Amino acid sequence: MKLKLLKFAFENLKARKLRSWLTIIGVIIGIASVVTFMLIGSGLQSSIKEQFEKIGADIILIYPGKGMTGVMGAASADKFYQKDVDLIKKVRGVEKAGGMIYKIAKVEFRKETEYTFVIGMPDEIVISDFGVSIEHGRELQKNDKYSSVVGYEIYNANFFDKPVKVGNDISIQGKSFNVVGSASKIGSRQDDTQIYIPIKIAKEIFNEQGYSYIMAKSKEGLNPENVASEIKEELRKERNLKRGEEDFTVQTYRQLLETFSNILGIVQMVFIGIAAISLIVGGIGIMNTMYTSVVERTRQIGTMKAIGAKNFDILAIFVFESGIIGLVGGVIGAVLGVLAGKAVQFASAIGGYELLKISVDMNVIILGLVFAFVVGIISGLAPAIQASKLNPVQALRYE
Repeated sequence: MKLKLLKFAFENLKARKLRSWLTIIGVIIGIASVVTFMLIGSGLQSSIKEQFEKIGADIILIYPGKGMTGVMGAASADKFYQKDVDLIKKVRGVEKAGGMIYKIAKVEFRKETEYTFVIGMPDEIVISDFGVSIEHGRELQKNDKYSSVVGYEIYNANFFDKPVKVGNDISIQGKSFNVVGSASKIGSRQDDTQIYIPIKIAKEIFNEQGYSYIMAKSKEGLNPENVASEIKEELRKERNLKRGEEDFTVQTYRQLLETFSNILGIVQMVFIGIAAISLIVGGIGIMNTMYTSVVERTRQIGTMKAIGAKNFDILAIFVFESGIIGLVGGVIGAVLGVLAGKAVQFASAIGGYELLKISVDMNVIILGLVFAFVVGIISGLAPAIQASKLNPVQALRYE
């Protein structure tokens, strides 16, 4: 009996193709938007986690101020100095530590001029500590002066018109540097166009005495969070600061990952909430269509009741119709959402950000379909109840 009611509901929708598809479009837009944002958010979180895992959990960053600006170049007037580095080196559990400079610099190669980030590398820290390997040439060494290691994109001619190979000379802030190596691909254009130079030369060309931030590595087998707490305590003592008054931030990469994930999660939920509004609009469209259908089919409902149809049968027909609209819209919307997510991945790769990997999560797809189906049923429930309660005599008289 239920299968007959379902078939009857489907036939009713086919009889009103244009109206049905116009209603379905509203659901498609809502589900496609929700699925797209969920997949992009999931892809970004996976990409960020993958990058942090490459670097390792034993890395600790110490930067001035309470924000993230220190990590990205120390926009703050506050700086760290060698005495801070020496203090951190003595902290129990620290294997090694070094002050670093992170600046945007003017870079020239064969009469071309570009601007990119340059990292001043201390003797204690090597590029592989960032989870990046040397693809060609070698690492910077202790006795190097005007030597440099270039990022993947610079080496492969995606920055200057021509590739910058090992042995070439490039100009940074007006000073000539010999390229001794190139780094492996990281995945984002900003990271893959960086240039690494010795810290002493970075201080010279940028006229800096201090450091943008300090990078430390905890000893194997120790909890990096505990070592980070020790560093924080020693810096607080050295600066005569009370707990909560710190003018610096100490974070492990695990803590940074949690921070990024929380921020990304909030942004993702905001966008999903905005996308869900369009799904609510689609639900209102379903409700409007169902009410219109009830009015148009009043005599048909009366006839069905007159020949024995029960209130539940009428209710089931209209609920099935609204559910089908929601489900069809959900299926098409989910497919379009996956395609949109893949398109965003492709576009980001073209733009130089290859970290974003969109994988089809069946849980997301199933959630989207269930959500669409439930929205369809709920939207059609009120019109269905109204239809089921029609008096058959009055319905037959309806013009």
